[in-house]
Amino acid sequence: MENAVKRIGVLTSGGDAPGMNACIRAVVRSANARGIECVGIRRGWQGLISGDILEMDNASVSRIINRGGTILYSARCDEFRTHEGQEKAYATCKLIGLDGLVAIGGDGTFRGAQDLSKFGVSVVGIPGTIDNDIVCTDYTIGFDTAANTAVECMDKLRDTMQSHERCSVVEVMGHRSGYLALYVGVAIGATAVLVPERPYDFEKHVAEKIRRARISGKTNFMIVVAEGAASGMAVGEQIKKELGLDPRVTILGHIQRGGNPTAKDRVTATRMGYEAVQLLAEGKTNRIVCASGDQIVNVDIDEGLAMTKTLNPEEFEVMAVMTGR
Repeated sequence: MENAVKRIGVLTSGGDAPGMNACIRAVVRSANARGIECVGIRRGWQGLISGDILEMDNASVSRIINRGGTILYSARCDEFRTHEGQEKAYATCKLIGLDGLVAIGGDGTFRGAQDLSKFGVSVVGIPGTIDNDIVCTDYTIGFDTAANTAVECMDKLRDTMQSHERCSVVEVMGHRSGYLALYVGVAIGATAVLVPERPYDFEKHVAEKIRRARISGKTNFMIVVAEGAASGMAVGEQIKKELGLDPRVTILGHIQRGGNPTAKDRVTATRMGYEAVQLLAEGKTNRIVCASGDQIVNVDIDEGLAMTKTLNPEEFEVMAVMTGR
């Protein structure tokens, strides 16, 4: 029953993503609208272990919907991976009287929520990561902003590469996932895109693409590399050695995680935060809030973490047709 839930907590964990603040805001305001108290837990699972908490109300989340990063901070926590650490986190939940917890983050965050649920804590996960690699959802908070940041940077790089008729190698985030690299590559008309889901073959995936582009009349080339596929510096050195070009290598790094979230990330984060509170208010637990097309839905946390996901084959086909020319 809805009135059985008196107090819930919210935390952000793992890598930060634009839109997390919008999601925190939605959780707090949705809870308050139902007469549910909301507690912010700072520094992720580490904060739940140490009791790093603060009371949150509508005023405390005013004017944060447009801010990047997370006002609750985020941190990695090896201690929470242990049973002893989980017991300490559960003790904090009991001490402050939490009836439920909303955890915003990626796979690691959800596995932490899954572990905590075994102690009897009601948990709901919300996908927030720029990689868009959460298996059970079509979209994760932060992806659109990160993609637009990368596109803006590469458009500027292309201007100078065209002026000097040079090759540019740009390394983007994506240690285990190439969603961001592929999406951005299509958006900017890259000469080639390297992703971790496909074994790296310099001759096939880079050299021949550049050759075909040069034969068709191009004198500047843009190579997008997901960090998990290869080292941008190594790819640049190989281009210089094998093709005689003088490439410029740019590693975008953490700039992709920052900045004001786009409208899409703000709205998606808000809808997901609202859904998470509704699930807890209805007595639901062990759920992950997901995007399915334009709908906000939810799946069982165990089922969601067990799913497998691959890159969109249609995007790969589009990329194959558009690159190297």
